Amino acid sequence: MFTEITASRQSQILRAVIVLCFIVFAAVVRILPHPWNFTPVGAMALFSGAKFGRTTKAFVLPLSALLLGDLFVGFSWIMPVVYLSFCLSVVIGIFVRNRQSLGPLSIATLLGATQFFLITNWAMWAFGTTYAKSLAGLLNCYTAGIPLFGNTLAGDAFYALLLFGGFALVERTVPAFRSSGPVTSSEGRW
Repeated sequence: MFTEITASRQSQILRAVIVLCFIVFAAVVRILPHPWNFTPVGAMALFSGAKFGRTTKAFVLPLSALLLGDLFVGFSWIMPVVYLSFCLSVVIGIFVRNRQSLGPLSIATLLGATQFFLITNWAMWAFGTTYAKSLAGLLNCYTAGIPLFGNTLAGDAFYALLLFGGFALVERTVPAFRSSGPVTSSEGRW
């Protein structure tokens, strides 16, 4: 019995370390040159929520990675809204935690990219100075953001495939990962 608990605990720790490495990878990729909004941050938030569930780590890890990346790429006045939006992506990831197959993950990726588009463009309209504070100004803001939405969705889809698919590949090829247990224990620790 004791060796089973120890082996299970070791598997959980190993899985958590791999998830953390995947998140760090996504954070590093974000600071490399890339097309506008084609970044791994949305996928990283979904992945963190799906793998860590309703724990503080699910939010802290992607937000920390985002913050570290911002130290390199710079900050702007809209960043609090961006961080809030990525917290919503973590929540979306939590909802697919027990349904990590192509269909649910595709829907989660679409929802994550869509809420990011809607929230951040609304903030640009509401708090920025570029667009008139009218319905026409709001529609102009959303229209101007459509090309960026395409990049956001493409980036989220690409990196979600890379993160979730890569993790599934590791689970299938590394014997210690073949356990079906969650990344976190029932006490919420690694």
